[in-house]
Amino acid sequence: MRLLPGRFSSTVLHLALVGLLMTVGACAPPDETTTNDLEFLPGMTADLGYPFSEAVRAGNILFLSGQVGILPDNTIIEGGVLAETRQIMENIKTVLEANGLGMEHIAKCTVMLDDMSQWGAVNDVYVEYFPGPKPARSAFGADGLALGAAVEIECIAHVPSR
Repeated sequence: MRLLPGRFSSTVLHLALVGLLMTVGACAPPDETTTNDLEFLPGMTADLGYPFSEAVRAGNILFLSGQVGILPDNTIIEGGVLAETRQIMENIKTVLEANGLGMEHIAKCTVMLDDMSQWGAVNDVYVEYFPGPKPARSAFGADGLALGAAVEIECIAHVPSR
């Protein structure tokens, strides 16, 4: 395979990420929520009985579970894609702040949409939360999202060394 200068294949990037995770994963401080050098961090969803952690820390990387526009009462906010995207971004901010981070620590986002024609509306809200440099991002269409949501966003954040 020939790579153009400044371009990497997805395989090279995947192998680099695996190596990075193996290297930094050993840095997480052990406690009762730590298993195999991973720190499982509960959040709002723990109280709702969902079978996943809101975030998992592996060394200096914080993986946030996908967020939908859920309110504390376990319902999707009304108002369509714009309202859902804004609620998602607020939920992401809440998870980050609970872990001593902010939106500026996000390195990568993945956006899932049940209707790709709504991509522009998602972008209108997204840029409000990232006014400066933007995280790397991927997006794809999905045939149905959790709780009937129109949008879901998951993120990876960098945790500065303590």
